[in-house]
Amino acid sequence: MTGKLRVSVSVSIDGYMAGPGQSLENPLGIGGERLHEWALATRSFREKFGREGGSTGVDDDVIAAADAGVGATVMGRNMFSPGRGEWDLSWTGWWGDTPPFGHDVFVLTHHDREPIGMKGGTTFRFVTTGIDDALALARAAAGDRDVRLGGGVSTVRECLRARLVDEMDLAVVPVLLGSGERLLDGLSPDGYTCTGVSASDTVAHLRFVRG
Repeated sequence: MTGKLRVSVSVSIDGYMAGPGQSLENPLGIGGERLHEWALATRSFREKFGREGGSTGVDDDVIAAADAGVGATVMGRNMFSPGRGEWDLSWTGWWGDTPPFGHDVFVLTHHDREPIGMKGGTTFRFVTTGIDDALALARAAAGDRDVRLGGGVSTVRECLRARLVDEMDLAVVPVLLGSGERLLDGLSPDGYTCTGVSASDTVAHLRFVRG
């Protein structure tokens, strides 16, 4: 039995998933880190990085649910690395020696690279033949568990456009970024239905399911 393809992302109230000027210093673009402050404050997020404390409640429940039942992750190079072109082989991701995934992560790229085994059970594997092959490899690695789709924006948009995403959780954060990369520009909502809405004091959570 094949699991679902799921994505959980935060967007500003004007629809941006990343701010302008993404770089090593600003991996989420200028102001983009504000989209994730709600998640960083939760107990479940802090536990993934070996930290104590954090909030409980609606936001924490959403973070915990996003990790539950996931056996592999697919992400674009823009989420894994600030660079383009040939690889800087010293770069092993944003997450330090022990990334929070704990399973195989398939990174879309145009440049070959050998897999990178990290502490905690994460192995980054690099796929140069497109999203369909990356998803096939991820599903094989996940078995009957689900595959999580990470960023960046273009990777999520590509999968939504192709109707590959089974479930999407949107955290709508009440900030205005004004520019950057919008998630849903040019996408048709046909085929996706909102099946749940919840909110905390800081963010609204909406779930969309492919019909």
